[in-house]
Amino acid sequence: MTILVTAASGQFGHLVIDALLRRGVAPEEIVAGARTVAKADDLAAQGVRVVPFDYDTPESLGATLGGVDTLLLVSGSEPGARLAGHRNVIAAAKKSGVGRLVYTSLAQADTSTLVLAPDHAATEEAIAESGIPSTILRNNWYIENYLPDVSRAAETGVIASSVGDARVAAASRADYAEAAAVVVTEDGHEGRVYELTGDTAFTYAELAAAGAQVVGRDVAYVSLDRAVFEKAMTDAGLDAGTAGFVGELEAGIARGDLAQVDPTLARLLGRPTTGLVEALRAALPTLA
Repeated sequence: MTILVTAASGQFGHLVIDALLRRGVAPEEIVAGARTVAKADDLAAQGVRVVPFDYDTPESLGATLGGVDTLLLVSGSEPGARLAGHRNVIAAAKKSGVGRLVYTSLAQADTSTLVLAPDHAATEEAIAESGIPSTILRNNWYIENYLPDVSRAAETGVIASSVGDARVAAASRADYAEAAAVVVTEDGHEGRVYELTGDTAFTYAELAAAGAQVVGRDVAYVSLDRAVFEKAMTDAGLDAGTAGFVGELEAGIARGDLAQVDPTLARLLGRPTTGLVEALRAALPTLA
């Protein structure tokens, strides 16, 4: 069996390959697709074949997908501009005869009001239309998304947001990556759409309390209305467009789009998901 993991030079793709190797998959059965091959040199040193893989250069994808049994398509990183690249990969996978496609989507992608959701929902539709046997991994938020907030809180003692008292069922990036490794190496996941979340949804007040344990000082959550929050971002140097995007993203969180807890991630892992404090400590070792 040959497994190709895209975006392998990024944090998530690299963690998936690490998990595959831990699960006993032979390095020669793994292909690491990377936009910049040199960034995956450590994988090549372990015997993993590293190949150029750029979603936006469709003419190059067919050669790398030939002979691939399972493709893990890690979603692109640029909101609003990634759908075309996803479609390129899906088309190339179908033409190359890839046996199975696994995609990292977004929580409740088909019903979410998050500004990020349309790209993911459209990608899921394109996968379904391709006819390739598939599994959709709808990842909730990464706990690591809060590292900038916690790092700033080490200096300021504050985490500020406009999500109100909303809850987020986030999990660690490593937990999602391990679940992806489980799915691509096991039978029986074809045709499934998995909602993957942490075992517990937390409020931002609880995030602040967890951050306090990690940084070793009091941290308070300050709830701002959206206009004040966006102004604070522009005052800090963000352009208005980016501040508006983040404000809209927080509005979706405030509406509860990331609040639903599902046991599927823990079931795939065969253990509880990593807790908030533990995940933050692992990601911020110098502050632990």
